[in-house]
Amino acid sequence: MGDIIIWLIIGLVAGGVASLIVPGRTPGGTIGAIVIGILGALLGGWLVRDVLEIGGDGGGIIGSIIVAIIGAVIILFVMREMAKRT
Repeated sequence: MGDIIIWLIIGLVAGGVASLIVPGRTPGGTIGAIVIGILGALLGGWLVRDVLEIGGDGGGIIGSIIVAIIGAVIILFVMREMAKRT
């Protein structure tokens, strides 16, 4: 149960920061920011671990938040670009 709460907090922080970095409206408000942050953490973790092949302890909670923010920014940017085209 504690891990889920940590994921939600990281998702909220990452989604909120990503919303500030990428201009425009975040779909779904606060819940949308949390979901985008969690998905960003998954995407960022995959990029760092598998694509860039960066190992180690992951940088702890700060490293997790930074990776989640990077992933969330990528997701938000793609979502907003797709919304512009429709």
